[in-house]
Amino acid sequence: MTIFIIAQAPEPYIVITGFEATIIFFFIILYILRLDRTMKWLFWPLLDIINSMVTTLFMIIVSLLALIKENTTLIIIGGVFGFVTALCCIADGLLVYRKLLFHPSGPYQKSNVQEEKEVL
Repeated sequence: MTIFIIAQAPEPYIVITGFEATIIFFFIILYILRLDRTMKWLFWPLLDIINSMVTTLFMIIVSLLALIKENTTLIIIGGVFGFVTALCCIADGLLVYRKLLFHPSGPYQKSNVQEEKEVL
């Protein structure tokens, strides 16, 4: 986003990357403050995976548009960084999915209430 601002790229590039950065910052703050454990009515890993998919889609579109027009060197660098961001978002989504699939332990594990009563 910073590179697009410095390069004076078209506004959609700046707005979309800023929007995605804000959402990612929201998730980071949410996990740091442990609000995901407070609001148990949402399944946060699923929202994280959906966010990764949406971010990947938007960043690929913005990066392709930035690289197709080839206005300045900074916009091209911004497009390349957009692709790197998209790859990181794909990796994030796959890692969260893999963790949920193979290791569902932790605060997100669904447990049966009757099993807990029998143990007590």
